[in-house]
Amino acid sequence: MSTAVAPSSPSLVRDLVALTKPRITFFVILTTAGGLYLASGRAGASAVDPVVALIAVLGTALVVSSANALNCWMERDLDVHMARTKNRPLPAGRLSASTALWFGLALGAISVPLLAVMVNPLTGLLAAIALVSYVWIYTPMKQRSPKALLIGSIPGAMPPLMGWTAATGHLEAPGLVLFGILFLWQLPHFLAISVFRQTEYAKAGIKVLPSVKGNATTKVHAIAYAGALVPVSLMLVPLGIAGNLYLWVMGVGGALFAALCVSGLRAATVDNRWARAVFIASIVYLPLLFGALAVDLAS
Repeated sequence: MSTAVAPSSPSLVRDLVALTKPRITFFVILTTAGGLYLASGRAGASAVDPVVALIAVLGTALVVSSANALNCWMERDLDVHMARTKNRPLPAGRLSASTALWFGLALGAISVPLLAVMVNPLTGLLAAIALVSYVWIYTPMKQRSPKALLIGSIPGAMPPLMGWTAATGHLEAPGLVLFGILFLWQLPHFLAISVFRQTEYAKAGIKVLPSVKGNATTKVHAIAYAGALVPVSLMLVPLGIAGNLYLWVMGVGGALFAALCVSGLRAATVDNRWARAVFIASIVYLPLLFGALAVDLAS
């Protein structure tokens, strides 16, 4: 591994921000705000204090930033072997491991108490569960078993639930359904990535389903999760969170996404091409879902 050099102040800030994986953090901000919006916009709901809402979104983003920074610290020796990660601050030697460690710990030490005290204890507890499960269970498990993906999908699904609990203070069925949607969505999304990047993962010693069980088994898993996503996503309609527009959009959209996963079973399918198509479709899926929810809620 490269020896870290002393960075200048602008580059230090840039590298610290890079540790937080800004694109993932931005996605978390959107899904947390989505959970807040849905909880506060439902019929009969009390208005959420704008300051509390802002702290909830900021605090959740800081928790995820902490998890990402600590993940980068723990995987710095693995990241050297993958093209998409070798230029991160730690494997590239632009930042010392101790700086990254203390930065990640500091973010966690600030964010969890902030959410527990300034939002509510339940949201703080969910944040702590997300942080611990991602850093101390999921991250080391990636080198041992492809089942790590199931564990990693738990913290990945927390943000909309945390947005919901920030607004309500309670675990309620709609918030749990939002958690379920994000949990199931991540599985075919990351299985697809693991197919077209399995060579890189193998070099880094990360156990992913395609390299352990093969592409055919991976496709079956993707089909099962995408198929389960359809009824789970539609549960928001009888719960009164979504209406007819959402029902039609996500009924058809979810069925098409599942059908795309099924198409991978055809004998003539090129695995990497199929995987990239599923990945792109998964990227389209979530904005479609939250957009349909927003339109339904506003109408």
